[in-house]
Amino acid sequence: MNCLKNRLSFAKFIANNHFVNRSLFVSAARNSDQLFVHRENDVDTKTFDFTPENLKRAESIVKIYPDGFHAAAIIPLLDLAQRQQGWLPISAMNYVADYLKVPRMRVYEVATFYTMFNRKPMGKYHIQVCTTTPCMLRGAEEVYETVKELCKDPKMFTVSSVECLGACVNAPMFAVNDDYYEDLTLQDVKQIIEDLKAGKKPTPGPSKNSGRLCCEPKGGLTSLTSPPPGPGFGVRSDL
Repeated sequence: MNCLKNRLSFAKFIANNHFVNRSLFVSAARNSDQLFVHRENDVDTKTFDFTPENLKRAESIVKIYPDGFHAAAIIPLLDLAQRQQGWLPISAMNYVADYLKVPRMRVYEVATFYTMFNRKPMGKYHIQVCTTTPCMLRGAEEVYETVKELCKDPKMFTVSSVECLGACVNAPMFAVNDDYYEDLTLQDVKQIIEDLKAGKKPTPGPSKNSGRLCCEPKGGLTSLTSPPPGPGFGVRSDL
């Protein structure tokens, strides 16, 4: 009996005194820039065809894949269509599906899965600002706000906040179409956008003020500082 009372007393003590503290972490309210849904409209369903030049490119791409596996060309052909159109309307996706003789749904699945495919009309320059942790710690939020402030012409610019672009050592950075601009300062950002507005192409890569040519340490190379050994180095003489 005493044992049962002791257990009940211990249970009451735990119930009254044992608390679990939980912290509530709230992510940023910014919506994803690349989540799209299909909408039938005059823009999305406008007739699409590859240009004669791109049709030749499409033929050469499909030849890379063996018979029975032409569906593997969905991604490169969607990329080709997007480069021609500037974005991917439903008509372009249907064209690629019919060209490859695959169900249209297979193409829709790919086009809506990868954020590299744009499902809405885009500006001439798509500026993707990385806001993942390394870039955030190096001032990505200020870069993003500056880009938004300077790029308000929707026909010229589309600005997106994106996850890691794989250039963490050169943070902060953003991509303009296919080119990376790294080690950015706010002055670099302003100069790049001024050049784009003037029809010039800024030099991609790390900022010229960073002193870097690629992703080497800012203080200079710490490894691979001497010429590599020649053929046969370290190989036993009897082999």
